[in-house]
Amino acid sequence: MKKDQLLTRLLTRRRALIAGAGAVGAAATAGVITTVTGDGPVTSAPAAGPQARSVKSSAYRLQPVTGYGPPRAAPRRTLVRREAPLKVSGRGRTMVLTFDDGPDPRFTPDILDTLAEYDVRAMFFVCGEMVAGGRRLLARMADEGHVVGNHTWSHPLLTRLTRRQIRSQMERTSDAIEDACGERPEWFRAPYGAWNRAAFQLGAELGMEPLGWTLDTLDWTTPGVRSIANRVEHGAAPGVVVLSHDAGGDRSQSVRALRRYLPELLDSGYHVTVPRRHYA
Repeated sequence: MKKDQLLTRLLTRRRALIAGAGAVGAAATAGVITTVTGDGPVTSAPAAGPQARSVKSSAYRLQPVTGYGPPRAAPRRTLVRREAPLKVSGRGRTMVLTFDDGPDPRFTPDILDTLAEYDVRAMFFVCGEMVAGGRRLLARMADEGHVVGNHTWSHPLLTRLTRRQIRSQMERTSDAIEDACGERPEWFRAPYGAWNRAAFQLGAELGMEPLGWTLDTLDWTTPGVRSIANRVEHGAAPGVVVLSHDAGGDRSQSVRALRRYLPELLDSGYHVTVPRRHYA
């Protein structure tokens, strides 16, 4: 074979290889665009001429790729307690005031007025059956920064109920609170302080933390304004949770006692506030 013929064959083979590589690259590019944009596959029609099919402009526009943002926070989980905390932790001389069994339109507004006068936040453990007539009071509690907790629907002794009955008592009340305040309660208190395993488990399933009390004012026995106030002032200490009532009977003594002992606590250097949740 002559030298000129050999050179011609080599050049022809090189052009064929370059053309094949170009076709493979074009096909691969088309496949990538089809995968990202979701458009249908591009046909093999000529790129120009009356028979050519126009390709949608969106085929050349890469869509945003998700999944590169910050990772989502893990859902908060409530621990199942074996007992209800009786005190709270906090810096300095911190105390918590709690009011059970309400709301009652005869007494709850006066308690809220006193708390607002001294710019103090408290906790209200409400009963579901009382919420129907006190929706505005619950909304006011939430608006003024107080904590609204679950105290069951009808204030039964939970240790005498079935698991299903306990859930109904707690869940119905949480629904009523959410309907009135816009948020579900994060705290729960068993009536009479009678806790059992089912109450702790169901409370945790409903996203609630239990809370007991350190100091019972015994205001439910109507011992007199001075007796209630003295009990709070003498029992005051860092971390103490005070139990009072704004419903369930005549609570006029509770209202007047609060007006007496609250400024005394503040003048003594106590910081009256609400506790924070600690999630797992």
